[in-house]
Amino acid sequence: MALIDLDHIRHSYGPAPKSDDDYALKEVHHRWDDGGAYALLGPSGCGKTTLLNIISGLLRPSEGRILFDGRDVTGLSTEERNIAQVFQFPVVYDTMTVYDNLAFPLRNRGVPEREVDARVREILEMIDLADRAKKKARGLTADLKQKISLGRGLVRNDVSAILFDEPLTVIDPHMKWMLRTQLKQLHKRFGHTMIYVTHDQTEALTFADKVVVMYQGQIVQIGTPDELFERPAHTFVGYFIGSPGMNVLPVTLDGSTARLGTHAIGIGAAPATTPGAKLELGVRPEFVRLGRTGLPATITKVEDIGRHRIVHADLAGHEIAAVVPEDGDIPAEARITFDPRGINLYADAWRVDTGA
Repeated sequence: MALIDLDHIRHSYGPAPKSDDDYALKEVHHRWDDGGAYALLGPSGCGKTTLLNIISGLLRPSEGRILFDGRDVTGLSTEERNIAQVFQFPVVYDTMTVYDNLAFPLRNRGVPEREVDARVREILEMIDLADRAKKKARGLTADLKQKISLGRGLVRNDVSAILFDEPLTVIDPHMKWMLRTQLKQLHKRFGHTMIYVTHDQTEALTFADKVVVMYQGQIVQIGTPDELFERPAHTFVGYFIGSPGMNVLPVTLDGSTARLGTHAIGIGAAPATTPGAKLELGVRPEFVRLGRTGLPATITKVEDIGRHRIVHADLAGHEIAAVVPEDGDIPAEARITFDPRGINLYADAWRVDTGA
């Protein structure tokens, strides 16, 4: 297990980068705790895998250093860093049995056979492959092979970190849920430092203690699932986390009042913002209230998804969504208010502290 320091890391796949736009990974300067469970979350092309491969040693950063427990490992290989990595698609030895695939990393390090057997059997049970232990990997389906890859990443208990690069892509939805649960249990039991790359917010939020949200080559927020939901640090976090995502409305500022067209919305204390900044109000649908008092709105669509309904409305020329309980009232002439706990103000996409 390792404390991981990313010391002013940047990476460009091209020679002689001249501006931020030339970097696939913009500056990253963070410390990740020993024994933490982290998820790197973001859309394709945002830099998740680039950052993961820099941590693992498959890629050397253009700038900056990476340290494990205070030791500079920037120039060391994956093996020298003592990293276990599980890739998006299965990497297994087809001619070996399932058992031998899992035993190989341990035998390769001279672990006594009794310990090898105990550890392999434990992992076989965890990934539900005990009944296939003596079968050759060649004849197995892609999802079963990926379970072998997961098991091989988990079988060693002496690693600095275990890295997962979208490891559940080829696994069916029910098995995804089971394996995420088992990975979480394994983390609690053994305390490995784990970093899990995904574009799926459900995977990230259910696996990780801290979620690292990436956008356009930079980290825009690191936080718990609750922090990402309640206080998105960037409008992208609001869009990307939640279903539906956060409502973002253009506003102007008048002291402690945000103005949406002719409508006034209190936001707490008057915030300090840069003159000329693009100001937006962010409110998650869960904090939008429909009633008979408040700002006038026109309902355009209602989606019934069972546990609740999603109401879409026009508010001062802007689309807004509200989450309403299944048995909640939807007035014909609706008016909208915002729960003050859910109001966020953004200047040029970054959250501004309003003291609310």
